[in-house]
Amino acid sequence: MSALAINLHRQHNTPVSAAGEVPNGYRVQNNRRRHMPVGAAPYRGGNPDHANPEQALAAALSRCRMMNFLALCTRPGGSLIGYRDHPEADPGRKVPRKMSITRTDPYPVLRPDTGFAIDADQLAQTQHREHRYCFIANSLADSVETRVN
Repeated sequence: MSALAINLHRQHNTPVSAAGEVPNGYRVQNNRRRHMPVGAAPYRGGNPDHANPEQALAAALSRCRMMNFLALCTRPGGSLIGYRDHPEADPGRKVPRKMSITRTDPYPVLRPDTGFAIDADQLAQTQHREHRYCFIANSLADSVETRVN
């Protein structure tokens, strides 16, 4: 397996000098073409129009779980034709003076193809399996729960 990388770039005319000042207004480049403006989360003084690390973590978890879930649901006679999610990452403190994401909850909404049916037991089993196969979920120390609508 090869390493995966991004380019992170911050360019400002003034240096970060104040103690506790969070750098804002930088960009991430993925796959040599995509540039995304990123910064600190709004609760840390960041621009709400820029992506932040907490959102990136929730997005990575959601994408990883979606890919596994869709792969597990593919079978002859039908599949899911729609998958939408609105994951939430909750920042907080588990240990004094250490910020972390204390909870990450995906909220997928599934849209089955005609003829595809999955009962509650099959859905629960599939969710358990996709969680086991998701390397992002396996990388997180806290529990990750899925609520299917």
